[in-house]
Amino acid sequence: MAKELNNSLIAFGPKTSMVSLTVLGAVVLAGLLFGIISSIIGSHWLNLAIFLFTFAGFAIFTYMSFAQGRDLAAAIGDRRIDWASANPEIQRQNLNIEVAELSKILEIESGQISDLQSAYIVAENLALRQIQQEENVPLTRHVSLSSVPFDGALVKNDTLVCIEVSFLVAPDVRQEKIDAMLSKIKLVKTAFENLRIEMKVRLMLVLVTQLTPEDDAHLRSVLNTKRFSSTPVDIDIRLLDFEALQRIYVTDGNSQS
Repeated sequence: MAKELNNSLIAFGPKTSMVSLTVLGAVVLAGLLFGIISSIIGSHWLNLAIFLFTFAGFAIFTYMSFAQGRDLAAAIGDRRIDWASANPEIQRQNLNIEVAELSKILEIESGQISDLQSAYIVAENLALRQIQQEENVPLTRHVSLSSVPFDGALVKNDTLVCIEVSFLVAPDVRQEKIDAMLSKIKLVKTAFENLRIEMKVRLMLVLVTQLTPEDDAHLRSVLNTKRFSSTPVDIDIRLLDFEALQRIYVTDGNSQS
């Protein structure tokens, strides 16, 4: 039986070390108490007033921090979005569609389809590695949110980022593909609104490219705001070079050929 995913948004987000915070708070408190006691013993009344004022501020800050955490847990702790691993059949269908499109552009023979599939899988894997490295938060791959599949998802601050990866060998993205991505993210945003989850939803479009410098410049020029004018959420477009990703994660970038 597959292990059930913890679909709590709090659980999915980056964890803060409570042990570290507790130790730090204890050190600050001990220092304040030591200063108060020393001031009383030495009759340093001005220092005593300063330490008492600081102690009061520390106590208020601590109370407000715990209260904020309690309110956040109460606000979204029991509100869960349908969060599961994407169906393998859907993943396979999406892969076949992407590879079929690439094979038409590259005009390759049927015997090379398996090599193209492998290249696409590698490109997606390296791209998601790079995004996780850049964002520095946990990233879940091939996840279904409210029955809507995405190549990846992550939570950063108060935002759920849904990730779609595409491998480009031509300097353009079909509008049909863009419209499909926008429809998917709209469904997730609507689900959040219906569940009254007070988090932002963002779409991250990761384009792994294998283009000439001229084609790369053309691609950047066509990815204008008009192509995404109907987006219901903020969109983040990342362009990653396939060869550069391989140098980072597969081969030794410092090695000489």
